[in-house]
Amino acid sequence: MPFSPDPIDHHLLGLLQQDAGRTLRDLGEQVGLSPSAVQRRIRAYRRAGVITRQVAVVDPAALGATTLAAVLVTLERESAEHHARFRARMLAEPRVQQCYDLAGQWDYLVMLITENLGACRALSDRLFMNDTNVRRYDTLPVLDPVKVGLSVPLPDPEADVDTGPDGGSGPGR
Repeated sequence: MPFSPDPIDHHLLGLLQQDAGRTLRDLGEQVGLSPSAVQRRIRAYRRAGVITRQVAVVDPAALGATTLAAVLVTLERESAEHHARFRARMLAEPRVQQCYDLAGQWDYLVMLITENLGACRALSDRLFMNDTNVRRYDTLPVLDPVKVGLSVPLPDPEADVDTGPDGGSGPGR
């Protein structure tokens, strides 16, 4: 059953997605709860699997020059075993920031982060060119990351929900 946030949950989760390092007191002041009530809600989010982990977001530019690249990949042979091997290699490579299984002409979108363009090419060659099950890949260097984030849009707690004849919910009118 999906988590259904109330208005306070909605506000609190939004604040946590912006900066999970805020103090319980600051969060409580923002949402109108005591620090202990905020802490109980955060524990409940973790138990429910709404919050899966907290991480520090590091600015790559602060550590020196970086190159981002999107790589579109098509596999030669399709099987659960071939996909599992490809996924395992992507999960094991720390310079693979993200990997998405796609529908359509491409099987995967892989986001790489490297020190420079030469390192990006070497990584692409190692991960994709040398893989006998990769039919085709296109590496697209990123010129400018316009928007980067992992925030999940939260359901609007004020939205009017219409339940249809089957009892399921549909969009409000």
